[in-house]
Amino acid sequence: MSGPGREPLRIGVLGAARITERSLIDPARATGHRLVAVAARDRGRAAAFAAAHGVARVVSSYAELVADPEVDVVYNPLANGLHGPWNLAALSAGKHVLSEKPSASNAQEAAEVRAAAGRAGTVFMEAFHYLFHPVTRRLHELLASGQLGALRHVEALVAIAAPPKGDPRWSLPLAGGALMDLGCYGLHALRMLAPWAGGAPRLTAARAGERAGAPGVDEWLDADLEFPGGATGSARCHMAGDGLDMSIRIVGSRGEATAHNFVLPQLDDRVVVRTAGGERTEHLGTRSSYTYQLEAFAARVRDGASLPLDADDAVTTMELIDACYRAAGLEPRPRTTV
Repeated sequence: MSGPGREPLRIGVLGAARITERSLIDPARATGHRLVAVAARDRGRAAAFAAAHGVARVVSSYAELVADPEVDVVYNPLANGLHGPWNLAALSAGKHVLSEKPSASNAQEAAEVRAAAGRAGTVFMEAFHYLFHPVTRRLHELLASGQLGALRHVEALVAIAAPPKGDPRWSLPLAGGALMDLGCYGLHALRMLAPWAGGAPRLTAARAGERAGAPGVDEWLDADLEFPGGATGSARCHMAGDGLDMSIRIVGSRGEATAHNFVLPQLDDRVVVRTAGGERTEHLGTRSSYTYQLEAFAARVRDGASLPLDADDAVTTMELIDACYRAAGLEPRPRTTV
């Protein structure tokens, strides 16, 4: 919560994306932060968005929004290829930035975003909201406590039914692809296991299938990884699957744990733990992961609280994404010219 006597964050929203209701509107309402401005390519669409969600003002362009003196924080849920350019613009304007993942189109652009955040001295965070939910925290606790023993293997799958043909997620110029939209969650979740695996994982192999009619755009991608301690991992993603599957399974020397929806745990908060003592199902709560995320981000902005995500982390993730594309015979995503 912003708290009694605390000034709420004043947030400006780039675009009128549908995800914003779930990722920001509802969390801001729950935590007392203000949505002060929105801009979209179509002003009429921005006006409808503002009226529906209680945003105070509509501004005429993205550039006007990032320069707005009443905006403390810029939220960037635009198409993937527009993350980098508008993250750079917002940071150059001295704003705090909460960016949907991934932070940029490729590692080189992500490094430029990191440099801009360093110059600005403001807070930059990539919105890997899953990391703040008790489901993921519990998986980490199970490893840290030794209940699962030494980490041996982890497998993450993030799959959805196919977006429509004209969706920007199928556009190479807009940095589309299954790995960019979905697989980044699995790769990030594996990276976050480094403290119990002897260090960060390295990519050993990757395979991908291109979307028909969209050369260079991955419909699916599978990545194999290995940790310094000897554990193995797989991160699979599919953007034209049979339905929703966002599971992660962690196997240790003494047992295993599965989260059935680690990406959106508010839809399924189960963690199933299997050890020699039997099987149990823990429920970790259906409060939104996005609400936990906004609380953590606000605490960093207002109080300097620590965050597990920063611009360095975003670069490391993007380097791994680029490596996956190259290993699978595809090119890293090109920069989008604004």
